[in-house]
Amino acid sequence: MGHSHLHATTSANATGDSEPSASTIATRRRATVLLSIILVPLGVVTLIAMVLLWPSGDRGSISVANPYATAEGVRFDVGTVREVGEADCPSSQPTVAAGGSAQTCTIAYTRPAQGGDLVPVEVTPELAQTDAVQAGDRIRYLDLSAVMQGGAAPFVFVDFVRSVPIVALAAVYAVVVIAVARWRGLRAIIGLVGALVILAQFILPGLVEGAPPLLLGLVGSVAIMYGVLYFAHGVSARTSTALLGTVFGLGVTALLAAWATDAAHLTGVGNENAYALVNASDQLSISSIILCGLIISGLGVLNDVTITQSSSVWELYELAPHTSGRRLFSSAMRIGRDHIASTVYTIAFAYAGAALPILILVSLYDRALLDTLTSGELAEEVVRTLVGSIGLVLAIPLTTLIAVLVVKAVGPGAVSRNRGRGPGRGEAQHDDGPDGATPAVPAVLASERPATLAPGERLVALGEPRTLRARPAPPVRPLLPSPTSPTSPRIDGQER
Repeated sequence: MGHSHLHATTSANATGDSEPSASTIATRRRATVLLSIILVPLGVVTLIAMVLLWPSGDRGSISVANPYATAEGVRFDVGTVREVGEADCPSSQPTVAAGGSAQTCTIAYTRPAQGGDLVPVEVTPELAQTDAVQAGDRIRYLDLSAVMQGGAAPFVFVDFVRSVPIVALAAVYAVVVIAVARWRGLRAIIGLVGALVILAQFILPGLVEGAPPLLLGLVGSVAIMYGVLYFAHGVSARTSTALLGTVFGLGVTALLAAWATDAAHLTGVGNENAYALVNASDQLSISSIILCGLIISGLGVLNDVTITQSSSVWELYELAPHTSGRRLFSSAMRIGRDHIASTVYTIAFAYAGAALPILILVSLYDRALLDTLTSGELAEEVVRTLVGSIGLVLAIPLTTLIAVLVVKAVGPGAVSRNRGRGPGRGEAQHDDGPDGATPAVPAVLASERPATLAPGERLVALGEPRTLRARPAPPVRPLLPSPTSPTSPRIDGQER
């Protein structure tokens, strides 16, 4: 004869309480301890690797020509454009002096920031065609008046001064993020600044000094994720689960990137910046830089999907803590599949937007589509999209599985089995089978009355395949009316 015992069936979210229950808090603490056993040693190894790989700061013989460097007597000045018009080019004066005719070009009459008369700044032809320079623009120009006497144009346009619009846009971005996400948004922005510091102080100098690109990119990315995730989302079991899934995703992405860089022969041909780096030093490898870039490029989206999947599993579990692991995984993966469908083409469109000038250029070539996509100009973008998407897709089931294993290992069901506790307060009771073992059915299936299901249990069960069950036979109604029925026929004043 079986005996009965109790299992907890309520949670804070299921009952509508604003604060989590004591069992939920205890579960989160146990999960944090379990994940710390894995993540703390991993963090220590990451820190040791960063110390060993930290760049010395010695660039050796590497030197890159600074496009903004000037010769003696030449300087960059900043001014505000007052008027733009067509006039004889100042650079045509030697031609005019030799008896030729002057060329016409666009002149931006500019007031120097330090004051003084307007100076005629000669605008480059490509900018003049688009009417990019307008009155009121702040520009940076090259002052050659001290070294050029009657020769070429003494004032040459160099670039726009974009400080005000970019700073204003960054301020609006920060205000919007903090206004919507509040304290967490502020922490995310601070975490982003920290990630940029690691990129600028560790990864970039390491690549310059010839550090192993695969190890450098992986260690730097893991360090960034440790700081960004915990600082932005707080130290919790959900964040730790997402971090562990992100590390697995980074590992997959790094291996795929290493293989694809070699197999697809990504050498950076066709990129003038790559040529500048190659000419700067023999120890710089463009393939190594591309490999490290493939790992870093997927950080943002990878972090997004893992934190979402981790939160989904924990929410579903806390709403229905006695759901089986298989059902919990299936429910969370339905959310993950929607996320995959949205983020895969998000990555593709983001890279396509960044490479739009190249796409327009190669579309004008008379070449087959396959030849165009596998050409040196587009191969890097195509591989980056594919590698990032594969790492993203594989990170979702990995993170979901990790989260399910953690919550089932530390949940109240596991604790009650380990402690062997009997019936307790606030728990639901059900009968065991004939052999005294608890039937292996989740609480969602054990209940026949929908009214007894917690909201979270109904949420988890939504859309799951249902097993056919034998319905109880309807009650047999008597063919003859009851003797006490008020509608019973009467014969001779008596009820039949």
